[in-house]
Amino acid sequence: MNPQTAIDLGQQAILTALWVAAPVMLTGLAAGLVIGLLQAMTQIQEQSVATIPKLMLMAVAASLALPWVLAQMMDYTQGVLQNIGAMF
Repeated sequence: MNPQTAIDLGQQAILTALWVAAPVMLTGLAAGLVIGLLQAMTQIQEQSVATIPKLMLMAVAASLALPWVLAQMMDYTQGVLQNIGAMF
């Protein structure tokens, strides 16, 4: 395996990981922003008020995005396995 192939494979793995994590992370970001604004407006600073809704929304996002996430991971894995002969 030449260095460029290793770099390309690593780059593709990182990009796939970012795409797979994006739906849950963006949901957590949006929920945190909305909850933070609501807490600032109402001056309720209880930590569980922020944590529990974010966790629930992130779990819903993960369950809704699961088919797409699995498809992305399968595409990446199939691409790596199909090109394994060309790597070595």
